[in-house]
Amino acid sequence: MKNLKIGEKLTRFPVIQGGMGVGVSLGRLAGTVAKEGGVGIISTAQIGYREKDFDQDPAAANIRAIADEMKKAREISSEGIIGYNIMTALKEHAAHVKAAVKAGADLIISGAGLPTDLPALTEGSDTKIAPIVSTEKSANVILKYWDRKYKRTADLVVIEGPEAGGHLGFKVEELSAYTEESYDLEIMKIIRAVRTYAEKYGKEIPVVVAGGIYDSRDVRKVMALGADGVQVATRFVTTEECDADIRYKEAYIQASQEDIRIVKSPVGMPGRAIMNPLMETVMEGGRIPHSPCHRCLAKCSPSEIPYCITDSLIEAVRGNIEKGLLFCGAKAWKAERIETVREVVQALFA
Repeated sequence: MKNLKIGEKLTRFPVIQGGMGVGVSLGRLAGTVAKEGGVGIISTAQIGYREKDFDQDPAAANIRAIADEMKKAREISSEGIIGYNIMTALKEHAAHVKAAVKAGADLIISGAGLPTDLPALTEGSDTKIAPIVSTEKSANVILKYWDRKYKRTADLVVIEGPEAGGHLGFKVEELSAYTEESYDLEIMKIIRAVRTYAEKYGKEIPVVVAGGIYDSRDVRKVMALGADGVQVATRFVTTEECDADIRYKEAYIQASQEDIRIVKSPVGMPGRAIMNPLMETVMEGGRIPHSPCHRCLAKCSPSEIPYCITDSLIEAVRGNIEKGLLFCGAKAWKAERIETVREVVQALFA
C-alpha cells in the first residue's frame, strides 16, 4: 500500500477513519486520526445536536457545528488531512457540502445515494471529492455521470462492502447473496472500473476498501485485491478519543456476534446494529413515539415512520443505549477494551 495523497498532503498510513453520525466521529476523533497520520473524517449527520437551538432550527445548528468541529480538529492536527462524510440522502446535503468547503475540508466523502452534484458544489475549491460505491454498477454510474456532465472524475473512491456498519448500500437479499469470495471479485471489478477513469484523466485515483476492516489481516487481504488503502470506522469507536459516550463504547465491548443484526432504518434502508430493547420493539412491528421532525433525511415521512432515526442516534451517542440505535460494523463484537487511536493505527498496519 502506498500512502494516500489528498491535495498536497500525504498520509503516513493509508487509512481513512470512517464517518459516523450522529456525533460519533466529530472533531476530537478526526483530529486525532489526522495527527497520527491517517485521514480524519467528521460526519455532518445532525452534527449540531448539542447546539441550544437544534430543536428550533436544526439546519442552522448543523451548519454552525460543521465549522466548529473542524476548528476542534485543527487544534489537534493543524497540518493533518481532515474531511467530512456528507450523506447524499440528507435534506441539507448541498448546504453541508458548501459549509464543509468553507470550513477548509481537505476531502468530502459522500454516499447513501449517488452524489451526482458533488463536483458542482465543490467547484473552484481545493477540496477533493470521493464517492462511496458498493458495486461495479454504482461505480460506473457515478464516474460516467461526472465524466459526461462535469468533464472530471473522482479524486478517491471508497468501496463499502456488506460488512460495514450503519446504512448499507445493498438490498437485504443482496446482503445474504454475497459471500466473502464473491464480494472480493466485486472489489476487483470496481478497482478495474476506477482505473479506466484514472487512465483517461491521467491521474491516480486511490481506491479504499471499507466494511469489515478490523485488524492487520483484513488490511493485508484487501491489499492483495489491489486496494490502495482502507477505511475503518467500527475499530475507532472503542477509542479514548471517540466523541461518543463511554456507555456507547462499552456496548460494543459487551456485544456478542449474535447481538449484531441487520435492521431496518425508518426510511426502509437496511442497516447493521447491535440489538437492544429499541430494536427488538421495532423488529416486532412496534412504533416508538418521536420528537417533532429535525429534517434529517430527504425521503422521510414523519407520520409514517416506526421510529425517528435522529432521536434514536442521539440517544445512543449520549449513552442511553437501551433507547438508542447502536449502529456498528459486522466485527464490532471483536472489541475487548478501550484503546487509543495510536494503538489502533499501529495494530492495523502491524
